[in-house]
Amino acid sequence: MKQNFSTLIAGQIPVLVDFHADWCGPCKMLAPILKQVKEELGDTIKIVKIDVDKNQSIASRYQVRGVPTMLLFKDKKQLWRQSGVLPKEEIIRIIESYN
Repeated sequence: MKQNFSTLIAGQIPVLVDFHADWCGPCKMLAPILKQVKEELGDTIKIVKIDVDKNQSIASRYQVRGVPTMLLFKDKKQLWRQSGVLPKEEIIRIIESYN
């Protein structure tokens, strides 16, 4: 996953990375919201889910201390970061502000 991660966040299309865990209640609330975001924005966004328990090195590299944490990347640059659950409209607004 480590090599692939830098490839994932390298493109011109913004990539929203959702750091989550199976045991996390708010993460389960965020999953359907992100699905709606993807349905609405289509190919203008990539959404990647990273399980912090299975990918601890990536989580620690980006200093993810709590889940869910969302990071937005474009061209390997981190543009935005937020912990917790946000409404769909707000996530879309944030993504579009960087596009």
